[in-house]
Amino acid sequence: MTVSPSVLIPIAPGTNRDHDLAMAFEAAGAEVAQHPLQAIRSGDVKLADHQLLALPGGFSYGDALGAGRLLGLDLGGWFADQVRDARARQMPIIGICNGFQALVKAGILPGGPPESESLSGSRFDSEGWRPKRRSPYDASLTANSNGQFECRWIHMTPERSDSVWIGSLSQPLRCPVAHGEGRFRAADLSTLNQTKRVAFRYSRPDGTPAGGSYPLNPNDSDGDVAGLIDHSGLVLGLMPHPENHVFSRQDPQRRRAVGGNCLPLFLAGVEAVS
Repeated sequence: MTVSPSVLIPIAPGTNRDHDLAMAFEAAGAEVAQHPLQAIRSGDVKLADHQLLALPGGFSYGDALGAGRLLGLDLGGWFADQVRDARARQMPIIGICNGFQALVKAGILPGGPPESESLSGSRFDSEGWRPKRRSPYDASLTANSNGQFECRWIHMTPERSDSVWIGSLSQPLRCPVAHGEGRFRAADLSTLNQTKRVAFRYSRPDGTPAGGSYPLNPNDSDGDVAGLIDHSGLVLGLMPHPENHVFSRQDPQRRRAVGGNCLPLFLAGVEAVS
């Protein structure tokens, strides 16, 4: 009998998209384990007992001190050893919206040069503090340029062909965004482009670039970047919510909209560890 891969979905106070994410992975054939972060801290739940890690959207810790910052400190501090071990075992990891923000705050995305990056992918030192030095790989997610919370459907086009998450995707994906702090800013966008750290870009329905045009690019992200991938292709983070379009019935314009649903994204992650 084939055993389905297990995906761990950690839940912080304020997280509210965990059930949506669980449904998407279940539709892709995975077993889902949803646990509060405290259970991981106490050792009752171990990342090593699962095959995938998925960080859901929402407002972890009420977005205290900035979107995703406290969850990012958990990843780079409390759980740094477990994340390092997961990377060594080539565990696929995905972070969506607030989960993406946490991966960026932790320095796991966009990561650094492959030859200098630790197994954890994080630029934290041994005591969990992020060095102050600047890097062309530095990036952040800030308030949307228009100062508004954006809740709308968008298209995003995959870029990285050798990633376990997106290598098999062949068309633009359509899904909603829902964020007030989703504007991607890069210290050196050309370096991220050259090292293939961009996973998705906001686009037109036919896949051509959004060109910074609102509302195609809903937050004025540099280079129309909607998501990042690390150098290994295993760690994916994105601001849009693919978990909210895995069934056609979820799309309010399903009879006339252009663009595929996002189930293939989750199928790819699950198949990579099956």
